[in-house]
Amino acid sequence: MFIGEYTHSLDTKGRVALPAKFRPKLGDGAIIARGLDHCLFVFTKESWEKLTVKIAGMSFMKSDSRAFARLMLAGASEVEFDNQGRILIPEYLRAYASLSSGGGSASGGKRQVVFAGLYDRIEIWDEANWKSYKSKTEASSDDIAEKLGELGL
Repeated sequence: MFIGEYTHSLDTKGRVALPAKFRPKLGDGAIIARGLDHCLFVFTKESWEKLTVKIAGMSFMKSDSRAFARLMLAGASEVEFDNQGRILIPEYLRAYASLSSGGGSASGGKRQVVFAGLYDRIEIWDEANWKSYKSKTEASSDDIAEKLGELGL
């Protein structure tokens, strides 16, 4: 299970160290893919396999099913850890999640990213985008709780 929120630096080559608490659960590698809300999803190989079976079972006759399968599967990449516990995020995934441009002077040209543990997956966010998303979500937390309560949660 992945829980918690951690901020790490993405270097200019696209490498970032995964939080030490997450590494044992990922084993010797992981799958990274485009996520929703313009973040990246990181899955264990086992969780990824379960998800791909579900996606493959969707009807390819429906355009939404095809679009979702393309979003999740076509851009996925297997990543391995180096000796320092870092992964290399492919450029096209960094661009998708707004991780590839800029970098602040306070971080020496490196870009800050946030790892959010969400039970069976990890999300990787650009720090500014995460703060904005979290602020909006927190501001509407009462409404969200109300809607989920109506669903029986």
